[in-house]
Amino acid sequence: MIEMLQYGFMQRAFITGILLAVIAPLIGITIVLKRMSMIGDALSHASLAGVALGLLLGINPILGAMGICLFAALGVEAIRRKIPRYSEMAISIIMSTGIGLAGILSGFVKNGTNFNSFLFGSIISISKDELKIVCVISVLVLLCVLLLYKELFYIGFDENAARISGVPVKTINFIFTLLTALTVSIASRTVGTLIVSSMLVIPIACGMQVGRSYKAVMIIGGTIVLLEVVCFLILALISRYTK
Repeated sequence: MIEMLQYGFMQRAFITGILLAVIAPLIGITIVLKRMSMIGDALSHASLAGVALGLLLGINPILGAMGICLFAALGVEAIRRKIPRYSEMAISIIMSTGIGLAGILSGFVKNGTNFNSFLFGSIISISKDELKIVCVISVLVLLCVLLLYKELFYIGFDENAARISGVPVKTINFIFTLLTALTVSIASRTVGTLIVSSMLVIPIACGMQVGRSYKAVMIIGGTIVLLEVVCFLILALISRYTK
């Protein structure tokens, strides 16, 4: 275990994995409590369009994914506010739009290898610049969640009660959606757009079966994500040097 950390790419991958293990459950638990488990899928598919756009424009694909994810998140919030009784339709609309744009733009991408690396993820190929982006976003997400911990706790269980208690529900939902978009955009590079949603939801679902409190579920979820990352890194290293 220690020996594999002598490689620079493994160090970057391990740091990225730890950061994701911290922020994924912080975002995932509110997603599950708000019954928005599919928003991860919607934003991750939208991020594919951002990746393709970034490759076409010659910029870092992660920055492209972040831009489109944020735009898609704003779209989700706009649709939810327009038709609150059928707010779940927002996720389907954004997901189908993202898939359509990704399909169109990917046809113009000359290097399909880079595009596929986002589709299936490649945590061991994280570059130094990408690690810096992951670190900045992780710190931003962590600070926002800590500062808005009580508000996110309230709206996760009951938005109406939170509103009566004086919590600015619309503003908190808006901020949380943006944080989700940022988390999904960096997770797409590491675990792939196809399983981003499962990384946000499944560890929390497992934690709910064991944990007896809000904090316990987050800690258990983070531990599960970290174990997944460590196992994946070990398998990736074995695969890399046994070919």
